[in-house]
Formats: sequence, structure tokens, C-alpha cells
Amino acid sequence: MKTMQAQVENIDKSRLPRHIAIIMDGNGRWAKEKGEDHLFGHFHGVESVRNIVEGCAELGIEYLTLYAFSTENWDRPEYEVVGLMELLVNTIRKEVESLDKNNIRLHVIGDLSMLPDYARKELDDALEITRSNTGLNLIMALSYSGRWELLNAVKNIAYEVKQSRLKVEAIDQNTLQRFLCTSGFPDPELMIRTSGEYRISNFLLYQLAYAELYFTSVRWPDFRKENLYEAIIDYQRRERRFGKTSEQLVS
Repeated sequence: MKTMQAQVENIDKSRLPRHIAIIMDGNGRWAKEKGEDHLFGHFHGVESVRNIVEGCAELGIEYLTLYAFSTENWDRPEYEVVGLMELLVNTIRKEVESLDKNNIRLHVIGDLSMLPDYARKELDDALEITRSNTGLNLIMALSYSGRWELLNAVKNIAYEVKQSRLKVEAIDQNTLQRFLCTSGFPDPELMIRTSGEYRISNFLLYQLAYAELYFTSVRWPDFRKENLYEAIIDYQRRERRFGKTSEQLVS
């Protein structure tokens, strides 16, 4: 593997993706391979989060969305769910000072009503502390799923129509986007999934329509800056046509 410095030099800073989304997969399998339980993997995955957030901030990436906990994850064994919530709270408490110091702004998307009160309180405090920061926007998808988001958006649009604040004939793509959790962010250009699975698992279903998808067999606890750089270099080798032909792009 090339040195990290050589990899960075191969990245065209003028063609960076504004928004990278990551499905952080493989914590459980990584732990199992080491004879440990899933929480051991989640605990070590935190170091990867720290490393990748730092890498994105150093490169000048504007938005980074991490799929931290899906609505389906609530169905996992109770001890694991409780452990994940405690890990989430402890991590935020430890990292918020560093986020603020490095001008990183935290955002959260998802059905936060499902989170325990103590977790919501910690998140609210972190959101407030980093609110004025102008560097990397770190978006945590917690208790999130794409289908939940779309259903929620449709319900809210229907309510606006019912209240005569929105006309049916006026509804377009921009209307739907306004009611999504990500209405304040650009769509991701690059989506990375670790651990060798080739699916998007109910993640940003609407927003990933034209994203470049990058899959790696590296388990999330082993994913580091050099792996991020490889993904970005691969992204920059691709031709993004958005339904047009190569000839149209050239002209």
C-alpha cells in the first residue's frame, strides 16, 4: 500500500466530493473474528470514526454522514442496544470538546424520539456547543432509515395539503427534498460501505440516486485514512454522467 502522503498527493483537491456518506459495517464480524462480543467491535469502531472525521476535515470535505444506528438496529439483543446507547453518550461526551476545537459542526438525522432521554440530552448539548462552527459538517444518522424518512416526509406533505398550506399541483422534487431530514445538506457524491457487503441497507434512499458507490472488504474497526484516500481516488477516476453521454460532457 502506498504511503498516506503519496496517496494524498494523488488526490485532486479541486475535485473532492463535497459530501461523503459511510455505512460503517463490520464491527460485529471484526469482534467475532477476535473471539469477542459485538460491543467490543463497536468500541474499537469509535477510533475509526475519530480517524476518518479527522481525515475528512484535513482534506476539506464539507459534509460527512455516518450511518451509526438504523431503525432496524433496535431489534438487536437488548444488551447490545443498551451498550450502544451508553457508548454513544460516552463518545459524544468525550469528543465534543475536540469537535468544537477543530471547528466541526455536529448534526443528527433520524427518529430521535426513539432514543432514551439521557442520549437525547447529550446530543442536544453537543449540537448546541458546535452550532456556530463553520468547518466540516459531521452528520450522524441515528435511529435512521431511508424508508422511515420518506414516509415521514410524505405524511408531513399530506398534512400541509390538508391545512391548505400547499397545493397538490405545486408538489415537485424540491418539495419532497424540503421535507427530508437532509434538507439543509447537498446529496452525497460518494457512498462508502465497509466489510464487503454490496447493498445500501435502507440508507439515504432518495439522496444516493446519483452517488458513486464504493465497497471495500475492510472491516470498519480497521478502516483508516489511507482507506478513505483510496476511495476518493477511485471516485475521481470515474466519469459522472448524470444520465448524459460522455460526448455531451466533453462538449
